[in-house]
Amino acid sequence: MVIDGKRIESLLKESPSPSRKEVLSILRKAEYLRGLSIEDTALLLKVEDPDLISLIHSTAGRVKERVFGRRIVLFVPLYLSNYCTNGCVYCGFRAGNMDIGRKALSVDEIVEEARVLERRGFRRVLLVCGEDNRWGVDYIVDAVRAIYRHTDIRIVHVNAPPMDVEDLRRLKSSGVGVYQVFQETYHIPTYRKMHLSGRKRDYTYRLEVMDRAIEAGFQDVGIGALLGLYDYRYDCLATVAHSIHLYERFGTHAHTISIPRLRPAKGALLREVPHPVTDVDIKKIVSIYRLSVPSAGVVVSTREPSLLRDELIRTGATQLSAGSSTTPGGYAHREDSIEQFSINDGRSLEEVMVSIARAGFLPSLCTSCYRSGRVGSHFTETTMEGGIKRFCQANAVLTLKEYIEDHARNGCTDVLKRAVTTGIRDIEDPSLREKVAQRLNEIEEGRRDIYF
Repeated sequence: MVIDGKRIESLLKESPSPSRKEVLSILRKAEYLRGLSIEDTALLLKVEDPDLISLIHSTAGRVKERVFGRRIVLFVPLYLSNYCTNGCVYCGFRAGNMDIGRKALSVDEIVEEARVLERRGFRRVLLVCGEDNRWGVDYIVDAVRAIYRHTDIRIVHVNAPPMDVEDLRRLKSSGVGVYQVFQETYHIPTYRKMHLSGRKRDYTYRLEVMDRAIEAGFQDVGIGALLGLYDYRYDCLATVAHSIHLYERFGTHAHTISIPRLRPAKGALLREVPHPVTDVDIKKIVSIYRLSVPSAGVVVSTREPSLLRDELIRTGATQLSAGSSTTPGGYAHREDSIEQFSINDGRSLEEVMVSIARAGFLPSLCTSCYRSGRVGSHFTETTMEGGIKRFCQANAVLTLKEYIEDHARNGCTDVLKRAVTTGIRDIEDPSLREKVAQRLNEIEEGRRDIYF
């Protein structure tokens, strides 16, 4: 696979900024839920007029609700190791950082971390793995299997180094849902300046890992660019091009697109952001991803401040991390080793859920699609046809009810109960609404992990 850098540069530089008429035409296309072309995406990325940007935001909000409803999925990262053999200038985990306290969790420690997260109410975790041959695919596989065996975590996703097809098959066999790798930047000259040593220096090997992952059996993959390393318009357009490539070759878009923005990291060589990305830019990026790849979950981490994250769920974001630590061992023991990056939103899972509910959205801990076969091309097509929303709404209500029964504290319960009531009311199919009501009663009686 090749990202055509010259074409991307040409689309961004040579054509003029779009007129209002052109923008309205593109937004009308987006409301058909079939996504946008590279050419249309490039034009939206050029928009600077505040009124047109506001139209982009509002259209993205409508598209999100038509595709996924008002639910917002919540998850948490679980860092396994900060050992790394790469020389990424922006990362505190880089191999040359001699001031860092290195830590690789044992499988027992990983289970202990997962149990802490389970007790907080999480049912979906993202394992974040350092890149060091001493802790390769067998280590990750053992961790995944142990979490499933010893906790009530229902789906494990993995952010892991690029691998060959055979190792990816072994990883998939352990029960991993989404396999996630960020290209960091798709701009080759910048990529080489940012990655001084290690296997990660191989741009092409990293870029092509999603093709290998799908060939190995992963039907859901997650991509993203580290915003701030290069011109965000270039990296966003290349990210969309990457997803379109996956769709054209395999019939599935990227399952998730993340929007990590470069944050300070103790021990990193990079002291300033080369290409600053403003909050206004981030809002536009989220909206354009939503319009260009409507089936993708747009993921916002705790790198971003709480008020901005609250805004982003209105402009197209569908997944938030919460209660996060970027340190191995950061949950069970509050390890004092260096974080990969500093976080901006330190709210707990419950605080984030309450904030989502108060904003009129529906917090969701659902993991059903991965376990029901709604994955890959089936998920992409069902989503782009507007058919996934009914499952999202019903399962979000059920998982929120389960959370209330098992975890909600006084003062938060009433807010979340109102969200359940509203969520039931918003289910359009009367027969499905009745089934959800029945299953809510079953949850009150003690049943768990009920889903459609």
